[in-house]
Amino acid sequence: MENFSTNAALITAVLMNYFNGIYNGDITTLKSAFHPKAIVAGDINGQPYFKTLEEYLEGVKNRKSPKELGEDFKMKILSLEIINNTAVAKVQVPIFGYNYYDQLSFVIVDGKWIIINKLLTNVN
Repeated sequence: MENFSTNAALITAVLMNYFNGIYNGDITTLKSAFHPKAIVAGDINGQPYFKTLEEYLEGVKNRKSPKELGEDFKMKILSLEIINNTAVAKVQVPIFGYNYYDQLSFVIVDGKWIIINKLLTNVN
């Protein structure tokens, strides 16, 4: 395994694709951050939320992006834990009047870090 700093930089690059894909409504960039079999799940204001990656991307594609709506880019990485070839990033994604906190699970697939699971919730 490469050192922590190198892996952290590689994961941060994936996270920037994730953030930029969401902010700009860029499905190609957003999709590049995920494994094709990734699951998106969580809790939004007490309601369970479950989507396949394709369902999630379709929703992003069919809405106005935060950039189009004139929102400031406020997404940030809160923490990153790396253990062997797995990692978990906790990020904040404040968009559309929501204050989302995402926990993103990563693994190395074909030599690249990729998101395999997105767990989200809105914090008031």
